[in-house]
Amino acid sequence: MATTQSLNSDDARLAELGYKQEFKRHFTLWETFGLSFSMVTVVPGIASVFFISVSNGGPVSMIWGWLTAGFFTTLVCIAVSELASAAPTAGGLYYWTHRYASPRCRNLLSWIVGYSNTIYLMAGVASLTWSIALQIAACVTIQSKFTWAPTTAQLFGISTAVLVAQALVACFATRVMARLQSFVIAVNFALILAVIISLPAATPKEFKNDTRYALGKFNNINDWPNGFAFCLSFLTPLWVIAGFDVTAHISEEASNANFAVPWANMMSTGLARLTLSDPTGQPFATVLHNSLGPSSTIAMFTFIALALFLTEANLTLAASRQTFCFRSRCATPTNAVWVVTSVAFILTLLVFAGPTAITTIFSLPIVAQYLSYIIPIFCRFAFKNDFTPGSFYTGRLSAPISMFSLVWMVFMMIVFMFPATPIVSSVSMNYTSACLGAWVLLSLVGYYFPFNELGGVYWFKGPVPNIDTEKEFSSSAVHMEKSGDSNNLEKET
Repeated sequence: MATTQSLNSDDARLAELGYKQEFKRHFTLWETFGLSFSMVTVVPGIASVFFISVSNGGPVSMIWGWLTAGFFTTLVCIAVSELASAAPTAGGLYYWTHRYASPRCRNLLSWIVGYSNTIYLMAGVASLTWSIALQIAACVTIQSKFTWAPTTAQLFGISTAVLVAQALVACFATRVMARLQSFVIAVNFALILAVIISLPAATPKEFKNDTRYALGKFNNINDWPNGFAFCLSFLTPLWVIAGFDVTAHISEEASNANFAVPWANMMSTGLARLTLSDPTGQPFATVLHNSLGPSSTIAMFTFIALALFLTEANLTLAASRQTFCFRSRCATPTNAVWVVTSVAFILTLLVFAGPTAITTIFSLPIVAQYLSYIIPIFCRFAFKNDFTPGSFYTGRLSAPISMFSLVWMVFMMIVFMFPATPIVSSVSMNYTSACLGAWVLLSLVGYYFPFNELGGVYWFKGPVPNIDTEKEFSSSAVHMEKSGDSNNLEKET
C-alpha cells in the first residue's frame, strides 16, 4: 500500500499491528543493546546473588551450573526475541498473548500475563534496590575495617533512598535515557575487564584454587540433596541473565525495532554467558577484599552500585511502559514510574520477615517473569493465529527451541518455590509462592469482580488499537509525506 510505504518501516509495522506512533524513537541499535546489556548485569549481578551458588554446590555450581542454565536461558531468549521481532510493541507479552491466543480465552490470558509481567518487573526493581543497598553497606563496612555491620532497618533505609533516586532518573525524557546507555555499556564493560584482569593478577597464591577444585568440588551447606541443591543454584545465573522482554517494552521508542530488539537481547545474553564462565569460587566481596585490598574493593563496589543503579533505572523505565500500556489509568508514563516504585517499596518490606526471606526478592522476579513468558510462547503454537515471523527467526528450529524453553521455565518455576533449606519455618519459608499466588488471585478477582460490572470480564478487550480506520492512517501518511517530516505524528514522552 502506497501510504504505508510513505512511512518509515517502524511506523509502518506498528500501523499494521493497529497502532499509531506515540513515542519518539530515540533508541538506536547500540542504545537498545545498552538497555538489554544492563539487564544481564554481569559483574554487579554476580556480586548481588553469588551467595546462592556458593551455598548450593560451590565451585561445581558456579561453573557447570552457569553453563547448564546459560544454555537453556539462551533458548528462552530466542523464543521471546522471535515474538518481539514479529510484533514490536510496548505492550509486549500481554499484546502477544492476546494476538496469538484463541478468541475464547485471549482476554483472560492477556489479563493474567499483563499482571504477571507487571509484578515481575516491579519485583525486579525491588531486588535491584536491595542489591544496591548491600553494595553501599559493603563499602561502609570495609571502610570501617569491619567494625560496623548494617542492620536490616538501615539497609531498608538505604534501599528506600535508592528507590526514590532511580525513580527520578527514570522520569527523564526518553532522549536522556537513551543517551545514558553508552555510559551504561562503558561501566559494565569496565567492570568486566577489571575483574578478568585484576583478580588473576592480584590474588595471593594462598587464595587461589587449582583446576580440580574449581571443576569438581561440590559444597552443599543447606542440607538439600546435592542434585536439588545444584538446581537451586540456577537462581544466580537466571537472575543475572534475564529481562528479555525489557527491550520489547521500549520497542516503540527504538529505531528498526524488529531487528534491534531481538538482536540486542541475543548479543547481551551471549556476552553474559562468555563472561560468567569464569567464576571466582568464593563470595564476591571476600574475593575482592582478599585479592585487591580494601581501597580497590571499595572503588570496585562503588562502580558496581552505580551499574546496578543504572540497571534499576532502565528496568523502571521498562516497567513504567508496561504499566502505562496495560493500565491506562496511570495516564502518563511518569505516573506509571511512581506506581512501579510504590509497589517495589512494598515488596522490599519482605526483608523484615527474616534473613532467608530476602531470597524471595530475587526468586519472585524470575518465577513471575517465566509465567508471563510461558503463556504467549505457548499460545503461539497451541492456537490457530496469524503469527508472521519478523527479521529474527530460527525457521524449523523455532518450534523445538520454544518447546524446550517452555519445559525449562515450568521446571524452574517449581524449583524456585522451594525454601532455601528443607527445615521450614516462618523465618526460613520461601514467600515466592505466597506473593505470586496472591497477585494472580488478585488479578482473577479483578477480572471476575461482579459488583456493578466492574470486573475486567465486562470491559477488558485486550490491547486497544489507536488507529480506528484505514482512512485515518492513510490521511496521516499523506500529511506526513507532504510535510516531509516522519515525526509529525509522534509526541515527546
